[in-house]
Amino acid sequence: MENLKIAIGDGFLESFAQIPKAKQKKVMEFVAKFRYNPMASGINYEKINDARDHNFRSVRIDQDYRGIILKPAQGNVYILLWVDKHDDAYDWARSHRCHIHPQTGTLQLVQIVQGDQPETESSQIPAAAKNTPRLFDLSDDTLLSLGVPAENLPRIKDLISVEDLEAVEKTLPIEAFEALYLLAAGTSLDEVLIDYASKTVTKDVNTEDFAEALNQDASRRRFYVVGDEMELLEMLEAPLERWRVFLHPSQRRLIARHWSGPVRVLGGAGTGKTVVAMHRAKWLASQLTGPSDRILFTTFTSNLAVDIQENLRKICSAQEFQRIDVQHIDAWIVDCLKRLEYHLRVVYPNGKDSEYEQCWSLAEGLINPSLGLPTSFFREEWERVILPQSIRSRQAYLTASRIGRGVPLTRKQRADIWPVFEEMRIQLTQRKLTTIEDAAFDIIAMLDSGSNIKPYRSIVVDEGQDFGPEMLVLLRRLVPENEDDLFIVGDGHQRIYHRKAALGRCGINIRGRGKKLKINYRTTEEIRRFATRILEGIAIDDMDESLDTLMDYRSLMHGDYPDVHQFSSINDESKWVAEKIESLISSGMLSQDICLVARTNTLLEEFQSQFQSMGIEIRKLSRQVPDNRNLPGIRLATMHRVKGLEFKAVFMVAINHNIVPLRIGTTTQDSTEVNLRDQNERALFHVAATRAIKYLSISAHGKASEYFSI
Repeated sequence: MENLKIAIGDGFLESFAQIPKAKQKKVMEFVAKFRYNPMASGINYEKINDARDHNFRSVRIDQDYRGIILKPAQGNVYILLWVDKHDDAYDWARSHRCHIHPQTGTLQLVQIVQGDQPETESSQIPAAAKNTPRLFDLSDDTLLSLGVPAENLPRIKDLISVEDLEAVEKTLPIEAFEALYLLAAGTSLDEVLIDYASKTVTKDVNTEDFAEALNQDASRRRFYVVGDEMELLEMLEAPLERWRVFLHPSQRRLIARHWSGPVRVLGGAGTGKTVVAMHRAKWLASQLTGPSDRILFTTFTSNLAVDIQENLRKICSAQEFQRIDVQHIDAWIVDCLKRLEYHLRVVYPNGKDSEYEQCWSLAEGLINPSLGLPTSFFREEWERVILPQSIRSRQAYLTASRIGRGVPLTRKQRADIWPVFEEMRIQLTQRKLTTIEDAAFDIIAMLDSGSNIKPYRSIVVDEGQDFGPEMLVLLRRLVPENEDDLFIVGDGHQRIYHRKAALGRCGINIRGRGKKLKINYRTTEEIRRFATRILEGIAIDDMDESLDTLMDYRSLMHGDYPDVHQFSSINDESKWVAEKIESLISSGMLSQDICLVARTNTLLEEFQSQFQSMGIEIRKLSRQVPDNRNLPGIRLATMHRVKGLEFKAVFMVAINHNIVPLRIGTTTQDSTEVNLRDQNERALFHVAATRAIKYLSISAHGKASEYFSI
């Protein structure tokens, strides 16, 4: 069929995900036939006489289910909008309309509240409110450029509070509501206009040209033009993974363009930073022309790399995927050393490597008691100063920066301290051991000396806030300074490891290319507020020596406030959690959409034992294997492992004293170090809480964590 355009709305995937599995098969059979030929015999388009939109048609899926399709008179355009039981599908069609905004040219889907009409007469405004300042002092042209329908202008201009705006949310197109909500939250008009105002406001929009409307960026966040029936069926195989195809215009502008240099993208939890990073990698791979050109996608932890690799496989073509190397940064460094026949084993200061601990025992034997410094100080100095700056000599230590350390040192004290670190380096060398920081600096030195380590065309970094300076300097050396060289996403509010670096000091100049995502698409506003409260009053950096804020970070979804409970024993706590889980499953939630999160593996094992004794099916998430969400079972994960994932319901358990924040085995007399560890623990709590989409429970047994009272 000439110029045929078949599209799917995000609402179709949402409604499809809610119907029984047995019925989904029927829908998929219909969709395959529909995509092949929407005018095939057997597809009967029935007009919905009392629908508000004259372009809506219903189609028969089977005896019980109907699909709602937009079939405009002009052009060969067909858009799948909704699927549901017969009466429910018709009710949906009666309460919605899909139109083209006459100024922006965007295709908009809005809900119509029955019997609700815009108030155009000032006499309709309550007398007490007539002299109250309005929420928005904006011209009609500005509101129209943000996508507000003309018929909504009087109502929007009469709003007094954010609560009033939330009350009319369903009557507004999503892009218009987002823009207004950000303005109400304090975002400047200039910023909102950059992100949301149509760049093609005109009086000549053809409001019947749906094919052209589908080409608009703002339309593509809710409507996707499908290439073939196989692509459409793949979307139905994972209907909740709408991030594969539906992107916010602000996200799309970051992804599909050439940048003149490094880009840094900030954003709170749930704003889609990782989605942007993955689509950016896909786009970059599609632009490669050289036969050996490659993209490196790296992150800080192994489990995130595993999840990202699996998700990239879903959105990339086979050719694109083959061009992208996905590895967490430590693994990349270790593999690079192996290729260079660098015969040293990488060890970590986590207390688990016996050889590393032996080195420390010998080094600590050289501590001068007259210094009056605790043993913990030396390890902290090693990890915060010596390793990140690659200090290998006494002279280098005497002049090294110690910004961020709480214990000041004189030049003489540094000289007296240095023998401890010198001995540590000697012991490591004798055993053919190295740290990940030293290994990174060794690779940097090889690159600077002309070693044949093939650079990448582009590098994409996820969770950039957790990278140390040595890693960022290494990435800068790995890719030539050029167009589209580095793309870094991160959020200082989610820094859960003791690493921190400023991009500029690592040679990564983001001037004019620092961007931010502000809308949380994952959690409800109630969960977002709860999760961010723990970080209030803490100065958080933007990864480049300035401060970041959560003041302009919002969620547009609403729900119940998180449950907070305290129990006398782990038996009581686990019993309550089990009962709540059974209630959620009884109400229709799948077991694989529920995750139980604890601070330590030991606690997870205790709850695992409790659940198994009750006959509850569980699946503990692995660090090496991605989670297969098609398999049933309550997920169990540590706070670190759950990072990067999301679940409809999250139970944060055993939020007990000395467990959250974790103080077992951690002693320090450095107040700065204490504050740093507290910030990391708060960030970890924040990360775990923001994995929840609709429901969040926080519980403890015995003495509760101090975070309960925050």
